[in-house]
Amino acid sequence: MNRRIVIGTRGSKLAMWQTNWVKSALESFHSDLRIEIIVIKTKGDRILDVSLPKLGEEGKGLFTKELEDAMLELKIDLAVHSLKDLPTDFTEGLHLAAICEREDPRDAFLARAGIKSFSDLPSGSLIGTSSLRRVAQLRAARSDVQTDPVRGNVDTRIAKLDAGNYDAIVLAAAGVKRLGYENRITQYLDQDVMLSAPGQGALAIESRTDDDEINQIASVLNHQPTRLACQSERAFLKHLGGGCLVPIAAWGKIEGERMSLTGLVASPDGSEIVRGEDSGKAVDAQQIGERLAEELLSRGADRLLGE
Repeated sequence: MNRRIVIGTRGSKLAMWQTNWVKSALESFHSDLRIEIIVIKTKGDRILDVSLPKLGEEGKGLFTKELEDAMLELKIDLAVHSLKDLPTDFTEGLHLAAICEREDPRDAFLARAGIKSFSDLPSGSLIGTSSLRRVAQLRAARSDVQTDPVRGNVDTRIAKLDAGNYDAIVLAAAGVKRLGYENRITQYLDQDVMLSAPGQGALAIESRTDDDEINQIASVLNHQPTRLACQSERAFLKHLGGGCLVPIAAWGKIEGERMSLTGLVASPDGSEIVRGEDSGKAVDAQQIGERLAEELLSRGADRLLGE
């Protein structure tokens, strides 16, 4: 083949780790590939002084639009994303060529010295997170703790914790582990305490729908169980019509040919949570996600989404 392909990525340390991992994996399957990586700065990389929820509709595609534009302009062939950053509505002409096998989908609790777990936090402690999903669930579990937004990459957030700005922070376990900070994790938060974001822990490889050769090259990294689980989570999110303005969480678990999906919608302060579970054949992932969304809407999630 001796084919040259260009992968686009954000420039953060985690984004570069993820893209280099994809590059190495593709090269292991296709020894004659020549792969180049191009760093593209997104709007989300430039806006660091505003919490994501405050951006509202402007937040859609915050970390992806410039990469997608480069693909449509034929400047790059593939883009590597954290799947949880990808909007559920795709830009025309683009799709997911592969979803890689998922890392740990849970959230990680990182605390200052002397704190052994989330439950061990003293009353009034300050937790750093900019995620409405995390804030709502943290407050639902511990109404006596405080939260405050924190932006920046994984290194920056850990540095702010170490500087004493927070008593603890909550990050996606996958990113913490990928960057080699696993030893800093105080506790992995169980899904019954902190339900994950749709797609959390999974890497997505986006490409042009009409580029058959590139799609075939990338398809070797597709992990079908992960794809089905994430498809169900994203169908749940899309059917609710929710984005970053309302706390929404979903986690799909596949065992053999069956899958279960847990989802929730919460009020921003965590005082109200509508949570449910559905299951079925894994191949019916889309329908399971939509069905669970309908159930939660009928139980009051529609009111929370409308607030």
